[in-house]
Amino acid sequence: MRRFFLFQKTTDPAWSPARKALFWAWNLGVVLASGVGICLLSLMLATGHYSMRLIFGYFECPLIFVLNLLPVLAVLLLLYGLTGRAQLSFLVTAAAVLGLSVGNYYKLMFRNDPVMFADLLLLKEAGDMAGKYHLFLNWKLLLVLFCVAAGFLFLHFLVRGRPFGRGRAICAMAGVTACTLLYPAVLDDALYQRTAYYDRLNNIWSATQQYIARGFLYPFLHSISDAIETPPENYSPARAEAILSAYTDADIPEEEKVNIIGIMLEAYNDFTKFGVPDLAMDVYEVWHDLEAEGYSGDLVTNIFAGGTVDTERCFLTGFSDLVNFRTRTNSYAWYFRSQGYAVEGMHPCYEWFYNRENINESLGFENYYFVENYFSPLTNGDVALDDVFFPELLKTYQAAEESDQPYFSFSVTYQGHGPYNTDVCWWGEKGDYVVADGTYTEEQQYILDNYFGSIYNTNQHLKELTDYLRTDDEPVILILFGDHMPWMGDGNSVYEAMGLNLDLSSPEGFFNYYATRYLIWANDAAKEVLGADFTGEGPALSPNFLMNEVFRLCGWEGPAFMQATQQVMDRVPVMNNPTGLYVENGTLTGTLSPEGQALVEDYDILQYYYRSHFAYDEVE
Repeated sequence: MRRFFLFQKTTDPAWSPARKALFWAWNLGVVLASGVGICLLSLMLATGHYSMRLIFGYFECPLIFVLNLLPVLAVLLLLYGLTGRAQLSFLVTAAAVLGLSVGNYYKLMFRNDPVMFADLLLLKEAGDMAGKYHLFLNWKLLLVLFCVAAGFLFLHFLVRGRPFGRGRAICAMAGVTACTLLYPAVLDDALYQRTAYYDRLNNIWSATQQYIARGFLYPFLHSISDAIETPPENYSPARAEAILSAYTDADIPEEEKVNIIGIMLEAYNDFTKFGVPDLAMDVYEVWHDLEAEGYSGDLVTNIFAGGTVDTERCFLTGFSDLVNFRTRTNSYAWYFRSQGYAVEGMHPCYEWFYNRENINESLGFENYYFVENYFSPLTNGDVALDDVFFPELLKTYQAAEESDQPYFSFSVTYQGHGPYNTDVCWWGEKGDYVVADGTYTEEQQYILDNYFGSIYNTNQHLKELTDYLRTDDEPVILILFGDHMPWMGDGNSVYEAMGLNLDLSSPEGFFNYYATRYLIWANDAAKEVLGADFTGEGPALSPNFLMNEVFRLCGWEGPAFMQATQQVMDRVPVMNNPTGLYVENGTLTGTLSPEGQALVEDYDILQYYYRSHFAYDEVE
């Protein structure tokens, strides 16, 4: 067989031009076909533990298949030009592409989390993670090994043509050109959106499933743009270290280690500050009573009607700019763990939602309870509303009280999540919560009654919780805040019907659009321990500064990062990313004073440094 002309190493001068052309067509064609094989094996692994039927989606949207295939072919051409050996080009390409694909397959199986480019920068963490799991071989992985071995042998014996000189240069240049053209294409966000083919997904809101719906290699390469964070202007590690070195982490005094319960309330806001709509009952009586007992103010978020995790993670980290949190990242949860606190929380929705299952671990939570690992028996696998959430929250707190260990809990509710039903009232009858006087269409009336019915129900559970905590002998601080304004009809139609000013060009519209409320409440035992009354009206704050205010009220200095950001908060307590607006010395502005600008620049440098220099390696 090896005497057959297609299987020779080079052409014979005596061959006709047609035979020579066929010889090179065979060699180059099989090399490219081997790239198709590598791509198909990668796509087979890309589905992880999800249904194999997802593979059909890669061909129903041909662009997905093409974008996974072209990088493989480009690398193959480049290597074939550089080495002149088909089998070596195939083996190196297969090792790279399928090695990553196998890693992605294991990660999906173990953690329901795909491999992204940022993970390549975290080899130590990847090794630590791999050591916690038992690697296995199944039919998919065995098939990959067999196909790679068979492909290598086939190319070694039957695709032996070695281009020289000009031929190799052409292959190499073709590979380089293809890589150069592909690089901006795979990073292009508009093109990425065009591949949002989710017809075969179990849940289109799962970030993991959205990723694997595009295969593996293409979304992996696209994630380069998320992995490379651009440093702020004038950044240098030395400058960041100089800022931070002026402070030292301060411990919480042992006798002051009160329990802390934080709850972010989904789409919660106090609409009585707007004067609309006309409520049929005192929906906010409980909230106002708690504000009278506690310390409250406006929380100026970066989001509107969605994007929950921005407020959540700004609060937990003290950062105004967020990253992908694919490795352990400094946070106040880690600080509390370093102080001997038990740190946990719950979200009565699914663990894949915003990838909380993995990210909350990176942020320092020892335990986090979701539908899958806690609420499912109570809800038949569905999300839990406040009737289930608040009693379970109290139950976990009571269990923690049995320990001598201080307790930090941060949870996120689901009740209140829009959209709200437009033809059925979930919480009683139409008009029970908002006066039904014809001001609103029937659809708008149902939206309003469903939202404010949810708020009223949440407030009743807050009353039950605080009634217990109020008489508790254990000192406890309760932190409550809304993540964003609620959805109110497509195109904000209900807001328009209410006449609510959402014009971002005016201060009133800006605060109406972005501001919710925060409340810091302490029981008598905590007030006695800390020597503070925890009452009054606080300043408008961005979520990244809310923990600063909690520590200030407690009389704690906190970690060095918090101390370094305190003077920023004192002068510029609000920094709104979408608009580029700030509140400086009580005034909304787009142009900071020289002093304010200098503080914000130092803050940006500091948070960029602190995001990537983990400070709690000694914490178990």
